[in-house]
Amino acid sequence: MSTSPETLSILYQDENIVAINKPTGLLVHRSPIDRHETRFAIQMLRDQIGQYVYPAHRLDKPTSGVLLFALNSDIANQLAQAFQAHEVEKSYLAVLRGYCPDAGHIDYPLTEEPDKRIARSKPAAPQDAVTNFRRLATYELDAHIETYPQSRYSLVLAQPMTGRRHQLRRHFKHISHPIIGDAKHGRGRHNRYFAEQLDCPRLLLHALQLRFIHPLSKQEIQLQAPLDHHFTGLIKRFSWEDSFTTEWQAEKVTKL
Repeated sequence: MSTSPETLSILYQDENIVAINKPTGLLVHRSPIDRHETRFAIQMLRDQIGQYVYPAHRLDKPTSGVLLFALNSDIANQLAQAFQAHEVEKSYLAVLRGYCPDAGHIDYPLTEEPDKRIARSKPAAPQDAVTNFRRLATYELDAHIETYPQSRYSLVLAQPMTGRRHQLRRHFKHISHPIIGDAKHGRGRHNRYFAEQLDCPRLLLHALQLRFIHPLSKQEIQLQAPLDHHFTGLIKRFSWEDSFTTEWQAEKVTKL
């Protein structure tokens, strides 16, 4: 018996743009870093809606949430310019190890992360990278995972003001509060505990909201992506349900 093709959750669609809620573990496009992968958001969405799509930005493979595409090259160029000019407001939800500050402004330049599978002529110079964040809630888990008999965590709303690769993951590691589930920049013991004991085997980083001006209508578009069952289950377990209401999602954290 054949199964129906996997479908993506479409958050918004008109004649010029379409946005999906990208699941964790899905690549946006083919990449030399993951040569074995056969599933890509671009191909899946093209098959689903029956027309070519142009990604307006990127999300890491393990990151879920709002992903925006253009439906023609002109709109794609306009959206790309908006992202480059920092005219698109991006809000992410993340779970961090430890109790992070109530709010913060991370201004820490990032160099491109080297990968042996991709040839590089010479190392790139560090690029400006800025992230603002606000702590929404905390939780103390009665579990001896590393040094202390209890383990602490923070739920944060983060807004990257620049778009560097792995920016949020690297910035939160820089302030010693790595994102849970981050295999490269996080803490293995905590990642394993969340996967094995809390049924949360994923990077706890979600592109919650995207706000921008539509290239043609000039109206403000605000897109929000629901959390998956793993992330939602953790929110309920930690009693964080009331910590990120619609007002929190819409609130800017650029002025701290």
